Amino acid sequence: MKNKQILLASRPPGMPTLDNFSIVDAEVPEPKDGEVLLRTRFLSVDPYMRGRMRDQKSYVPPFALNEVIVGGVVAEVIKSHAPAFQPGDIVTGLLGWRLYSVARAEELRKVDPNIAPVTTALGVLGMPGLTAYFGLLDIGQPQEGETVVVSGAAGAVGMTVCQIAKIKGCRVVGIAGSEEKNRYLENELHVDA
Repeated sequence: MKNKQILLASRPPGMPTLDNFSIVDAEVPEPKDGEVLLRTRFLSVDPYMRGRMRDQKSYVPPFALNEVIVGGVVAEVIKSHAPAFQPGDIVTGLLGWRLYSVARAEELRKVDPNIAPVTTALGVLGMPGLTAYFGLLDIGQPQEGETVVVSGAAGAVGMTVCQIAKIKGCRVVGIAGSEEKNRYLENELHVDA
């Protein structure tokens, strides 16, 4: 059984293209004690990852060339040598862009498919949702009747901020990059402007 992996082959000078990536086959790793073998079901392609493709100092290190790209993943446990996980469990974590991964149990979080679709672990119930929730409520601390201005309002974090602000009774002004996105914000998310 082969393990397809996606590597960063070169640093894109502008918009990434297929030429910036390579797909290679590797052996499927075997989990050790405390580890699980996972089969990737969904990958998250997040805006911050574009910054990691550049070789510049940032809040996260750049991806290494000719190494597997790492990002948010939803995966299924195939084999477990960790008591917290059983084959068939759905998990999320920061993993490589590969068909099969091995991870330590403490690097993973179980996803309950009965609560919401498993893909939400990469969106509203994952990093974007947590960023929106804690950024708005803990840092912004909006009060009912206040105006909340959201830049990037049509992105994963921004849309969640808009909805939480509306729930808190705020007037929400959403800023997005196109008229189509602005209409979506007004018609679907009911932002005020």
